[in-house]
Amino acid sequence: MNAKVMTAPIKYNDGRIRQVAYEQFQEALLDGRLRPGQMVSQRELVEMLHLSIGALRELLPRLQSENLITVLPQKGIMIPAIDLQMIRDAFQMRAALEREAVLYALKKMPEEVLLEQKALHLEIIEAVKAGSSEELLRRGQEIDSGFHALLMQSTRNELLMGAYDINNIRIRLIKLDRIRLNSLTLPAAFGDHIKIIDALLARDRNAAMEAMDHHIGNARERALEL
Repeated sequence: MNAKVMTAPIKYNDGRIRQVAYEQFQEALLDGRLRPGQMVSQRELVEMLHLSIGALRELLPRLQSENLITVLPQKGIMIPAIDLQMIRDAFQMRAALEREAVLYALKKMPEEVLLEQKALHLEIIEAVKAGSSEELLRRGQEIDSGFHALLMQSTRNELLMGAYDINNIRIRLIKLDRIRLNSLTLPAAFGDHIKIIDALLARDRNAAMEAMDHHIGNARERALEL
């Protein structure tokens, strides 16, 4: 009989390991081990994330400050539910951050980078028209997330990028729950992206801002419909 392999709890030795633990929590949210509206105990999180109890207690204040959990004394830890208020708040934050990112991209994003992004989007749109698959939709999701991340990176502002990363966890949870890309939503979302890219290529500030507002508004309405 094979001996059971035990996974040692993560201990906090430095900032890098603290970040690994934080990322493990995100992964548990995004892969469904932790679900919106779920109540869990500290012991359940310790076992799920392979942390020591002391490490978890150091992590909880950060998660609570970012509104990724609510600690309820004598009850447990609540994962926030996806409700109308969360959707509105998350998309309002997203709009503010990405409008700022568009302003930087207009000035700083090279034409060759924008053309590469446009080619990637057009390739996926044509491929989906020919017949979608799980692998193709997964690739489309990567391109979708990568495009928005690229815009934020153009700001080179650590505070903006940090706020975006936190809010993006909520956006990704909303997408998983309500607006996962499929053969119908992907072409529409990518069409919005191409309008943004074309406006950036033309260095047209008004058109780029309008295209981004339109795109985020479309995504918000799809989430609110369900």
